[in-house]
Amino acid sequence: MASSNNYYSATAQGVHDHSTLVGSEKADVCVIGGGFTGLSTALNLAERGFNVVLLEAERIGYGASGRCGGLIGSGQRKDVLEAEQMFGFDTSKRLWDLAEAAKAEIRDRVTKHSIDCDLQKGQLVGVHKKRYRGWASVLSEALADRYQYPDTHALDAEATRAMVATDSFLEGFFDPNAATIHPLNYALGLASACRDVGVRMFDGSRVTGYTQDDPATVTTDAGSVTAAFIVLACNGYLRKLEPRVAGKMMPINNFIIATEPLGEDRASQLISGRYGIHDTRFVVNYFRLSDDNRLLFGGGENYRRGFPRDIATFVRPAMLKIFPQLDDVAIDFAWGGTLSVTVNRLPHIGRLPPNLFFAQGYSGHGISTANFAGVVIAEAIAGTAERFDAFTKLPIRTFPGGTLLRYPGMVLGMVYYALKDRF
Repeated sequence: MASSNNYYSATAQGVHDHSTLVGSEKADVCVIGGGFTGLSTALNLAERGFNVVLLEAERIGYGASGRCGGLIGSGQRKDVLEAEQMFGFDTSKRLWDLAEAAKAEIRDRVTKHSIDCDLQKGQLVGVHKKRYRGWASVLSEALADRYQYPDTHALDAEATRAMVATDSFLEGFFDPNAATIHPLNYALGLASACRDVGVRMFDGSRVTGYTQDDPATVTTDAGSVTAAFIVLACNGYLRKLEPRVAGKMMPINNFIIATEPLGEDRASQLISGRYGIHDTRFVVNYFRLSDDNRLLFGGGENYRRGFPRDIATFVRPAMLKIFPQLDDVAIDFAWGGTLSVTVNRLPHIGRLPPNLFFAQGYSGHGISTANFAGVVIAEAIAGTAERFDAFTKLPIRTFPGGTLLRYPGMVLGMVYYALKDRF
């Protein structure tokens, strides 16, 4: 897909061309992947005095970090009610606190490095199904009572519709401390900060393999890096690079459209603020307004390597189901990207012998979690692994059949839940 049809690429600021790796380099740490996880890891390590090389197969922010919906939710992909059922309160509270630190990391980086990435506050979850009624109030009460997070509130249908002009939502849950962001500009801002502290970054340098030695040698078509540690930050773009973890996640493709500018009046009639919105469907619809009053709308996914031939036509029906009043509006941009999911939708972060760290499987909650993965990996490499270990203890199952059979089973499951959404 041409980058020119990605709204974020068309409005990118601070694009910097990096050279391709040619010849040999030495480093303390070699980071593979130029998205949020790789950039955050490299930046946090370099600030601690480590010598870091970062290798990106395409260009900085090429993957999900430069293509996603830009919503930064609170908590993990599983809300605290689900987390308590899975792990008990203590672990759920620990995961919540880590997620709060993840949001703070983004805010702090934006301020520290003066990153112009349209950071906005707020997120509304629209309840789309009758049997989910009451969830918003139970969640809000739990957050206030047990998580010291008193600012969220449940909305009835009328209050929800006052914020979002759709009849699709029966109730709403509003979190004023969640956020939205221009994800590519945030990634480019992190890259600039990396350069400022001496990270050597190489574009167009796809890694073809690495040794399991100490130190390890990472190879590309035209060069190599010898390093004491490797950080694997490829997520949905891992492919066959590391078979030891590939079966723990599955890449899926998700798609977004951007309308023509709606004008300030029509945009404000559609959505009353600059907060992010998503619904409670299994295949989530998510949307928000851009700073030039476009509707950015994400909806629909597929489970193969290729994208639909006409992404706008693929996504537009989902948008019109929520906003039929936009039937006359043109679509100016349409693009897709690849993320990855785990079986239980929790992040897969860990270490492989002798010296490889990895993070993947953010399951649609990747902006804050991916950034924070870089923080905790850097801490672990520097010798403090408490927060890193909190993630490594999460039970992440291998997909049945591993990488060979995960797609047929996953597709059947996705179709089943999508049909439940629809009927």
